[in-house]
Amino acid sequence: MVSVFRRSLSFPNKPTPNRPSKPSLSRHTRSISLPCRSHPLISQLKDHITELQSWSSTCDSSSAWLVDGLNRLTELHHCLDDTLQLPQTQEALRRQPHYSSVENLLEQFLRFVDVYGIFRSSVLALKEEHSAVQVALRKRNESKVALYMKARKRMSNEMSKLVNEVRHCTRSSESVSPNSVNVGDVELAVVVTDVVQVTVMVSVALFNGIALSLGPRKSTTWRNMGIMKKGKVDDQYQGIHEFEQVGIRSLLGLRKKGAEEFKATWKNMRELEISIEGIETCTERVFRSLINARVALLNILTS
Repeated sequence: MVSVFRRSLSFPNKPTPNRPSKPSLSRHTRSISLPCRSHPLISQLKDHITELQSWSSTCDSSSAWLVDGLNRLTELHHCLDDTLQLPQTQEALRRQPHYSSVENLLEQFLRFVDVYGIFRSSVLALKEEHSAVQVALRKRNESKVALYMKARKRMSNEMSKLVNEVRHCTRSSESVSPNSVNVGDVELAVVVTDVVQVTVMVSVALFNGIALSLGPRKSTTWRNMGIMKKGKVDDQYQGIHEFEQVGIRSLLGLRKKGAEEFKATWKNMRELEISIEGIETCTERVFRSLINARVALLNILTS
């Protein structure tokens, strides 16, 4: 025999005066606008910029520190070049009014390329003079020392001029105009402007460090030299240790130096040679990355 089951219907209890009704559940109202997500390359650019800013705060006045900064700068510009190849980046730059922002960015990168081109030539000339004085050092011949010191002084003056040149990039108008209703355009504008600023920062550290180390006036830091700007210290970068170890005092009187003193001088010369080669290699990479970024910008402007 099959049992018959009756279906029962349940209704919600009506609120009574002595029994309050349950509070209604609060619901979150979602926005109909979708969030704008950055491209991973933009995030990488931001990471590179942050790393360079942290690098600047850990100055230790060594050539290894400068080489590290130059390598980080090269990676930053490689990432920038990849970002400029993106269709959305090119569209964002084309939306700039009359391409004025892109043209300004092109001028800034042209200045960077020119500055690093001059620097490469100066480093090559110093490297040749350094090799020549090392030959004279082995023979304890001081005839090349005067020429070497003149080359150091000449490069110091050139580095001071390069500092002024590279600073013009930050004195000019913004790289990319952030006046846009598009969130992605604004983010790109900020990131590209930051790229220019950290490029100037690393370049000033390099050029100032060499100018201070090779110049006739020797001091430990720009801070001690009392270089002020609007009540604040303009530069915090120190001279390069390996460059400062080799001076005119260590090179004069070679024939009168004892074996230990001569050995120490020779060691300092070798360390300086390695430092010059390291800086030369890294600046060559920076130079190439700057050219690639400018070519990418030029393609966007002319396409």
